[in-house]
Amino acid sequence: MSNMKITFLGSGNIARAIIRGLIANGTPATDITAADPMQSARDEAEKLGINVTTDNRAATRHADVVIIAVKPNVIKKIAKEIASSIGQKLLISVAAGIPSQLLRGSLGLEAHIIRCMPNTPAQIQSGITGLFATTVISKTEKKIAEKILGAVGKYIWVNNETDLHAVTAVSGSGPAYFFYIIEALQKAATQVGLDENLARMLVIETAIGAAKMTLTETTKTAEQLRREVTSPGGTTAAAISILEQGDLAGLLSQAVESANARSIELARDIT
Repeated sequence: MSNMKITFLGSGNIARAIIRGLIANGTPATDITAADPMQSARDEAEKLGINVTTDNRAATRHADVVIIAVKPNVIKKIAKEIASSIGQKLLISVAAGIPSQLLRGSLGLEAHIIRCMPNTPAQIQSGITGLFATTVISKTEKKIAEKILGAVGKYIWVNNETDLHAVTAVSGSGPAYFFYIIEALQKAATQVGLDENLARMLVIETAIGAAKMTLTETTKTAEQLRREVTSPGGTTAAAISILEQGDLAGLLSQAVESANARSIELARDIT
């Protein structure tokens, strides 16, 4: 990323998370610019030591890579505004639900566009990002995108742009599913007599430990790990039986399907 000028159009939470990650990984703050019409957003971005401006065109013109991180409802306006400045520079879109076709409609058919879907834990450099490259993207441009999004966690590439809807449903919305489960477990823990602080610590550390085991036990599936800790007739078996009776797996499947359908619907509404 040496000497590469990076411009962010929009400087909200995700943009600032990526900026912090880039700086932590060695990108000079002076090589990063954030353009945002809101003074409060610029003030927050400026605290990171980067350049800030309200001029999207100028910020784009002086960049090697442009990252669009604005709300979907203003994407068309921003794209038209920078069309004369973007040329064939790499453009990474963090705008949820905005298909590359819409961006090409404003920026030109040969625009070099990569779409990405990060998630909330990117704010603490523990995210997972889904990436999709349009046909004109080179291997070098892919590597650049990987370095940028790798600054906030892991990443995966999808072959079909429509797969980003599923990425949104699983990892984009996924943190909320886990927050919901943690919230419910903490409440259940207090109902069996633990105080709130103990309940919080037990549930969170258990969640972290289970996630780490799932990650490190590469030869075992989550199902196998679950079965190993579920002794017949034991306490875990009693709990799992209740979850199965309530069809937790079916509810999670419905939740993901609903989020996927809503992502498709929102994208259709935008276009």
